[in-house]
Amino acid sequence: MNLYLEKFNNENEANHEFFNELRAYAEVNNVPIIKRDSLVLIQSLLNIINAKTMLEIGTAIGYSALSFVCSKEDLVIDTIERNEEMYNEALNNIKKLNKENSINIIFQDALEVDNTILKKYDVIFIDAAKAQYQKFFDKYAPLLNENGIILTDNIIFHGCVEEQEHLSKNVRSMVKKIDNYNHYLSTLENYTTYYIDSGDGLAITMRKK
Repeated sequence: MNLYLEKFNNENEANHEFFNELRAYAEVNNVPIIKRDSLVLIQSLLNIINAKTMLEIGTAIGYSALSFVCSKEDLVIDTIERNEEMYNEALNNIKKLNKENSINIIFQDALEVDNTILKKYDVIFIDAAKAQYQKFFDKYAPLLNENGIILTDNIIFHGCVEEQEHLSKNVRSMVKKIDNYNHYLSTLENYTTYYIDSGDGLAITMRKK
């Protein structure tokens, strides 16, 4: 993010010092968290559409979920995390900000969650195992409210989706799945997707009217 603009976002960010600590923790411990410019964009969207409910696929340390509920106090988030260490770290961070009533973490593989325990959501945010993006979309899109949006982060994966030639075999395989997912979104008859060059790439998908 542009340093000049970041100063203004820092001033607007509730609990800024706490989130600075989370960003530092993520960097030291190699925890993938959403890029700041994409975070701010999503916070804006949540307020523009007046979102009340959100489903997040991939909690990690709770950074994005906490940022979202701090920017919109009437937002309630269900978030899914399969890694026990990340799950416990997120729980601790949620308690530090007293956001237990706003954020509910489901400790399970997102592909194994029983959808009947969930509800309808104004926003679905996909930010977990990138090779499974299409499966996540197909599983959870039916839970989207009529005027809701589906957000997918990391759709260019550090530019690797565009430049695949020098990647290792494993990384190339994952990147091809992300590329296939991006093309898949563009072919859906009932949805429109906008691809945004923000952070590590963000897809905004909504139902056609």
